Amino acid sequence: QVQLVESGGGLVQTGGSLRLSCAALGRSFSRYTMGWFRQAPGKEREFVAAISWSGGSTYYSDSVTGRFTISRDHAKNTMSLQMNSLKPEDTAVYYCAADRSLAVRTTQASYDYWGQGTQVTVSS
Repeated sequence: QVQLVESGGGLVQTGGSLRLSCAALGRSFSRYTMGWFRQAPGKEREFVAAISWSGGSTYYSDSVTGRFTISRDHAKNTMSLQMNSLKPEDTAVYYCAADRSLAVRTTQASYDYWGQGTQVTVSS
């Protein structure tokens, strides 16, 4: 059974940092594009960041560029999202996802596997 499991969410003050991790269980995701999405209360789920299978290409939404960094570790079959300078508007459930395509895509429909999500709350 293929599973993506997020961890690292929590409560942090404005300006603080969190590091989210996504562990891929059941198979290797080394040839998959990996991404992070988030969904705030009352809003649609939106793209946050994505990383190519090699790790050589990364993409970010405008709202997190310069503050968030996506990375992956093939040996551990994991992916991370370092979030700095957090703002209240970053509050959301964060989901990791895997896309079987080698092309890096930012649309939800492109992703084949999803985790259950981890809550990030930024207090003002």
